Amino acid sequence: MSAIDTNSTVHVTSQTRREGPPRSATAPVTGLLGLAGLLLGMVIVMGFKINAGAGGLIVLSTTMFGMLFSTVFIEKTWKNPTTGLDFSRPRSHAETMETAKVKLAGLAVTFAALGFLYFVISHYTMARYGFFFLTMTAIAAPGLMFGFVYVYFVDKHMIEPKDHLWHFGAFICGQREDVDMEEVAGHLRAWAVKGFFIAFMLSIVPGVVSTIINFDFSKHAQSPVAWGLLAIALLFLVDVIFATPGYLITFRLLDLHIRTANPFLFGWVAALVCYPPFIVMGRGGILDYHAGGAYWHVWLADHPALLWLWAFVLVALIFVYAAATVAFGLRFSNLTNRGTITSWPYSWFKHPAYISKNLYWWLAAMPFLSTLGAASAFRCSVLLLFVNLIYYARAKTEEKHMMEDANYRAYVAWIAEHGVLERFGRWIKIRLYGQPETREQER
Repeated sequence: MSAIDTNSTVHVTSQTRREGPPRSATAPVTGLLGLAGLLLGMVIVMGFKINAGAGGLIVLSTTMFGMLFSTVFIEKTWKNPTTGLDFSRPRSHAETMETAKVKLAGLAVTFAALGFLYFVISHYTMARYGFFFLTMTAIAAPGLMFGFVYVYFVDKHMIEPKDHLWHFGAFICGQREDVDMEEVAGHLRAWAVKGFFIAFMLSIVPGVVSTIINFDFSKHAQSPVAWGLLAIALLFLVDVIFATPGYLITFRLLDLHIRTANPFLFGWVAALVCYPPFIVMGRGGILDYHAGGAYWHVWLADHPALLWLWAFVLVALIFVYAAATVAFGLRFSNLTNRGTITSWPYSWFKHPAYISKNLYWWLAAMPFLSTLGAASAFRCSVLLLFVNLIYYARAKTEEKHMMEDANYRAYVAWIAEHGVLERFGRWIKIRLYGQPETREQER
């Protein structure tokens, strides 16, 4: 967590900017140990020929263990003031139980509501969600026991125990005069994020693991297409395995809690249309830009050298995309503020994942070429531009939400001076208009 207090006024000097961006909420070592855990998990799964379902749980577990080890013993995030905990002044048992029982009531209703929605929404009857439900069933009993102990322990040490969960629990228990409805709304938004994305992320874990363990290395040894697709699949595996724990582990005790969930409706719309069942850019969607198209390896099949080059560029783009997820460690989560990430590709761009992914789609799908002719190519290109605009909207609404955090404002000030796109823009201005290179020179 950044040393800058989230409620303080931040003044970023030119000297600070030269030294580097504000401290990242997650240290790079956490991502590295997570990668070591992922590699260990894949070695176990492939060495013992474990199926994709069980293998997915093993890889998730080893990756989480690596990141948790770093979070607890290296970063020691439980000492961060932003946890809102004070271990030197525990509250009495009576005081703790008074707030904890309200929170447990709120948590019970939250779980029941999520279970009801999973049951009645037909989308979750699809076979792909079987892995999610099996996993949730397996961890339900120990999870409930841990939840009771955890809520009590954290409440005993919270400086201000009446958080989002307490206000929701108080609302459920009928203590309406003490309830702040903004806090209730914050709780509902946070759990809407968790409920939606936990199901989605766990549903795709077996698939990404299966792609790797079933790859025939001997058959495709000389194929740039096969090796490119394998590398991309590996990087998507990294992305999924790192992103999934972010929704599962949101412990205040480790400063991993959701500070706030995005309050802007347009931000939610822009995010949700990128995922099932609301996805608009998938096959058959209203922004399906694949119609009549053939992917890069089809158009470049007669040009081996260009195939290798294209594969390298695509892998490089997805490498940036995966690295952006790894940089979060256990803090990854859409539509939430869980601390500002400033390391790895975030020291180059504000939105490295969105930039790299959107460029990847242009180069992989090549919508500007179509087997159905020029009209189809034009149509598909326009549709992909609309997809790009959706991600632009996601970026802007995320920034609007995050600008409430002083750490993020400090990061934005730094990236405005040192970001790759910002520096390139200044270079272009110098070449075109002869403007000074830095703001200091302008002054």
